[in-house]
Amino acid sequence: MAPGGTRLALPALLVLLRALLAGAGGAEVSVHPQNVVIPQGGSVEVNCSGSCDSLGLETQLTKTELTYGDNWKVFLLSDVQEDSNPICFSNCDSGQLTASMSLTVYSFPEHVDLAPLPPWQPVGKKLTLHCKVVGGAPRALLTVVLLRGEEELSRQPVVGETTEVPFTMLASREDHGASFSCRTELDLRSHNLGLLENSSAPRQLRTFDMPETLPSLATPKVVEVGTEWLVNCSLEGLFPASEAEVHLVLGNQRLSPTITRNTDSLLAWVQVKVEEAGVRQLRCSVVLGSQSLEKPETVTFYSFPAPSLTLSEVEVSEGTMVTVECKAQAGILVRLSGAPDGPLASRASFTLEARAEDDMRKFFCSAVLDVAGQVLYKNQTQALRVLYGPRLDDRDCLGNWTWQEGSHQTLLCQPWGNPAPKLDCRRKGDKALLPIGELRPVKQEIEGTYLCRAENSQGEVTREVFVHVIYPRNDWTMIIVVVVVIASIAAVGITAYIYNRQRKIRKYKLQKAQEEAAIKLNMSTPPP
Repeated sequence: MAPGGTRLALPALLVLLRALLAGAGGAEVSVHPQNVVIPQGGSVEVNCSGSCDSLGLETQLTKTELTYGDNWKVFLLSDVQEDSNPICFSNCDSGQLTASMSLTVYSFPEHVDLAPLPPWQPVGKKLTLHCKVVGGAPRALLTVVLLRGEEELSRQPVVGETTEVPFTMLASREDHGASFSCRTELDLRSHNLGLLENSSAPRQLRTFDMPETLPSLATPKVVEVGTEWLVNCSLEGLFPASEAEVHLVLGNQRLSPTITRNTDSLLAWVQVKVEEAGVRQLRCSVVLGSQSLEKPETVTFYSFPAPSLTLSEVEVSEGTMVTVECKAQAGILVRLSGAPDGPLASRASFTLEARAEDDMRKFFCSAVLDVAGQVLYKNQTQALRVLYGPRLDDRDCLGNWTWQEGSHQTLLCQPWGNPAPKLDCRRKGDKALLPIGELRPVKQEIEGTYLCRAENSQGEVTREVFVHVIYPRNDWTMIIVVVVVIASIAAVGITAYIYNRQRKIRKYKLQKAQEEAAIKLNMSTPPP
């Protein structure tokens, strides 16, 4: 109630008591309208009616008497700024009679605004949004609503003279980029004036989520100066990755990485080249919202020239003395293959007498450097070329081949030497060439003794080789003997067969004659 209404409460109560005491005489007073709601600064006509002649309107508001009659008067109340309770009164013989009205003033809030949001809000943390409401009446019918886009999140009544209504919410990833606003609702529908709304300008919320783990920084711990090396930094579980910043710094030098982003991960990589030796710190920082994560690594840059490996001569004749030497910068130790055992130093050498077996021998020189506890190696190789005369022995040319005529064979005869010797093999007598290679088939005419000569710039060597071919021979005497023996055996066999057969026939005929004689004798003898 407005302050003026408070001042009128006690007189109105006294007038009401007097009216009750005088009610028995039938006098009365009334006011119309009894309840009215008007906009702030508006006007309203009030009709006071009574049964007595004297009528009036008691109020602190600006009033003007518009018209009157015998028992009524109409007053205009103008520029109404606050709630009030004007009282109509009538002075009768029995006392003063009164009737009061309720005058309610409504107004839109002068200002509705959503307080500025934080630049970034961590996901999963509570966020309090403040709707600022200045003015607005009646407060009992005024409500403020918090909106995300068009979605209603919460609503609260505007109590008393407060100018801020707080709303607390839990920030989520889905809130990132969403628009929030405040809307006031003045509900006058019970007075047939509808629902009056007023909204603030929207504000956009930015939420972020950072993991508890540090970025992964991939880099070698030791790098040779003047070489390009790859650095990459990655982080997973952050949101929104598209808003994150990545900073790669080497010592005091800021690098310019290429960055690729997915929904909740990112990868930054860059090729780096450093020209000065030393120890530097490499840092990768990922910044998102109000938080940052940093991963440092220490990188040592070193200078390590390859060792020098030299031969006094790289091409020598067999028997020549050759000096092999390996050396590196001071502080770098070397190992030389073939050198005598001993403590490592920055120089090693030895001398050898070149032999045929040393042709194309590779000498190996290895330099060793310890950088930040990591042992590094650089190597050099050098081959020796030894020139020597031809060799032609059983290992290269068997020298004696015995084969069956018609068989398939391979004849190998290849001398060795440096430079590669030329070979010439000819048969003694007719100078026919030795058929080196595949023999399909072996023929009798290749049989014989051959003289092979191998020759190069370092000398020559000769060797006799033999080829023997086995083939069938024509021995008619043996054939005749075999035939005679077979014929004799056959004749003896036939003769024995005929003799045995005739003896069996004679024996059979004799036996038959004896049987016939016995029968005749039995027939000529009379019975007893």
